[in-house]
Amino acid sequence: MNAQHDLGPSHIAPPVADPMDRTRFPVDTWRLVETRFDSDDLGTTESLFSVGNGYLGLRGNYEESRDAHVDGTFINGFHETWPINHAEEAYGFARIGQTIVNVPDPKVIRLYVDDEPLQLSTADLLEYERSLDLREGVLTRDLLWRTPGGKKVRIRSTRMVPLGQRHLAVMTFEVTVLETRASIAISSQLLNRQDRQEQPVEGPQNHDTTASDPRKAEAFNRRVLQPAHQHADAGTGRLELAYKTTESGMTLGVVADHRIDTDCRYSAEAIAEDDMAKVIYRVAAEPMTPIRITKIVSFHTADSVPPRELIDRAQRTLARTWEQGVQHEFDEQRYWLGKFWEAADVEIPGHEALQQAVRWNLFSILQASARAEGQGIAAKGVTGSGYGGHYFWDTEIYVMPFLTYTIPWAARNALRFRYTLLDSARSRARELAQKGALFPWRTINGHEASAYYAAGTAQYHIDADIAYSLSQYVGASGDLDFLAREAIDIFVETARLWADLGFWRDETRRTFHIHGVTGPDEYTTVVNDNLYTNVLARFNLRRAAHAVWDLKREDPIAYAQLVRRTGLTDDEPDEWAEAAQSMAIPYDDHLGIHPQDMHFLEREMWDLENTPLEKRPLLLHYHPLVIYRFQVLKQADVVLALFLQGEEFTAEQKKADFDYYDPITTGDSTLSAVVQSIIAAEVGYHDLALRYFLSALFVDLDNRHNNTADGVHVASTGGVWSALVSGFGGFRDIGAQYGERQWQIDPRLPVRWDELSYKLTLKGTRVKVTVRTDEVELELEEGPGPLTFDVRGKVVTLAGDGEDSSVRVPLTHQGPRLDGEPANPAGIQRSDGTVISAIVPSGD
Repeated sequence: MNAQHDLGPSHIAPPVADPMDRTRFPVDTWRLVETRFDSDDLGTTESLFSVGNGYLGLRGNYEESRDAHVDGTFINGFHETWPINHAEEAYGFARIGQTIVNVPDPKVIRLYVDDEPLQLSTADLLEYERSLDLREGVLTRDLLWRTPGGKKVRIRSTRMVPLGQRHLAVMTFEVTVLETRASIAISSQLLNRQDRQEQPVEGPQNHDTTASDPRKAEAFNRRVLQPAHQHADAGTGRLELAYKTTESGMTLGVVADHRIDTDCRYSAEAIAEDDMAKVIYRVAAEPMTPIRITKIVSFHTADSVPPRELIDRAQRTLARTWEQGVQHEFDEQRYWLGKFWEAADVEIPGHEALQQAVRWNLFSILQASARAEGQGIAAKGVTGSGYGGHYFWDTEIYVMPFLTYTIPWAARNALRFRYTLLDSARSRARELAQKGALFPWRTINGHEASAYYAAGTAQYHIDADIAYSLSQYVGASGDLDFLAREAIDIFVETARLWADLGFWRDETRRTFHIHGVTGPDEYTTVVNDNLYTNVLARFNLRRAAHAVWDLKREDPIAYAQLVRRTGLTDDEPDEWAEAAQSMAIPYDDHLGIHPQDMHFLEREMWDLENTPLEKRPLLLHYHPLVIYRFQVLKQADVVLALFLQGEEFTAEQKKADFDYYDPITTGDSTLSAVVQSIIAAEVGYHDLALRYFLSALFVDLDNRHNNTADGVHVASTGGVWSALVSGFGGFRDIGAQYGERQWQIDPRLPVRWDELSYKLTLKGTRVKVTVRTDEVELELEEGPGPLTFDVRGKVVTLAGDGEDSSVRVPLTHQGPRLDGEPANPAGIQRSDGTVISAIVPSGD
């Protein structure tokens, strides 16, 4: 991968649509393919070729486990705890850190031919191909190796983590000597490397790697997994290991079974130790006679279940797999993914490279979320240890829209996980002297794990983010049962938090203020009346009030149960509605913009033009106090509010705000480009919107932030879907805060695109939306309907049968189109090298 390509706005050329080395990564719209081994970017490709299902994730390491950045196997939620030692203590600081654990590696299958080991970095490879099939859900590798002794050996392996079986991984390893006999040894292992708990830094970086990088997982200087059980049996090919974490007390059991299929003579032996169990097959290989190993592995974890019981569970998982047949798992995976792509595919005809990248991004969301059941969706999914395996607001704002509108059952699972944290959130609010509930900024087990409160706990907006996501899901799915029985408690407790955190001030009119908070932009912290926070808190308060009123009117029994659970009083919803109505929304009449907070415009502008790229991202090279004194943004803040609450701003305000904030947004966060793309498209900067989209699309595929080695940026992959569907596709959900909904479609198709299609599942009905240069076509694909849309001012209804199941709405234009982009004479460069200063003509 080449991290030096410029995907952003440029005064010289149109956006680079395809930054990947296509001699190594050829275009295939349904596969990510690699045709040449390269040790320079092992960490990046390990992340890109990961396979997972939201519970279990296997990094794309090579089976030989000799050439690796990090041999990684991760289980969502399986973590170790450790005391957070603050240099200076204060009441309410986070006390217990949590970090995802790199568990025993089941991928290791080492090959020896005439006692010569296969090691890709030194091997004479006559042929090489590795591919991740996005329809099959299988990672495949094909090699033709000429050994040091001159023998040609074909090696083919597959790896899959089934979406239908949460606790299972399936691997095959096939060896064929092509011309002459050979002595073959295959060592298949379960390997626990304690030193893997510390993540190294990959390759050359454009920043000082000695600085502390908060994006990486914490390193342990002690043993994390305490051995509890080990067993190996050569006759059955069974390996077993079990552990208990030293501090968190979580337990893990892993069992691997092997079957060998060959006409060659062979023998087997097995060894079990505390941190390794292996079975070794020694084979007298005959020419053109395959030796095929099938390895199935099951992981089970728990908070405190005895390790022996987890071994029993894993054994039952494997017994069921053998009974059904291993081929059944491959067939089920294909079927599962077929249903997924029916509901979630986004197509850009005529742009195969972009199509490949889009599908890889969507597939990555699925791998992070599908079987997360009972856990959150981590910032890196199960592809790496970045951010310690923590759950953030990223889930609700960037990942949940995709899940809500394509696979709503997965969205419900994610929201229900937040509901299970509600008691911990209530306790955290009390600790901070507030009523209601305050969800942790970053967590695995429900307790706050952010040691730096200014850019962590102070981001109270996570409460409103969760409420926003819940409202979006209920509106799209119609799941009123979930709302009435459980989820409405989230509305109530988050609204209580805002009502208590804010305060009334009498000025020219009575206003409600929220002080001492941090918005999404972490380069500006602990401020008064952060616009994003206030706008989303207003939404939260209104939505909670209307939800309670609706429940009281429509389901008195459920309302009575809510009152008993929460102690809700009749006057609370009225108080919330009043606070929302009077919420302070910063606005500067002179500049005609919304300040990011009440004092933001008083700060000096950061000189980005003269900030060298080697000093980016800023957070790794400047003390926070230095950054906080300036007008400079890590990521979209006000602009994100313009997207999420678009109906609260006029078109003129959106353009003015975008023009002001876009030039001072560094893009140091991968969360920024997708939002900037959406609003750029809406206000008319179509070329700029496309450039931001391309930058986001290749964040990981091109390792644009130089940390893909730590895992895939799952929130960015979700944002890619939003940029396509809400940005270019123009889809909006309007009026949610009042408990009412209107689905709008007002597209902004890029000039270079002839067509864009996407799917939406609304109230159990799936609709395909196709945007062309001159029309929008809506087609009801599945479900009863009816569904009503506003397509650029024309109201249309899909009924589900006959002629009303499809409708076409003519378009005379693709929305407002502005020549150029926001003016910025300073010539600012973002952290990825993007120049955003100069005017770029619209069109091709």
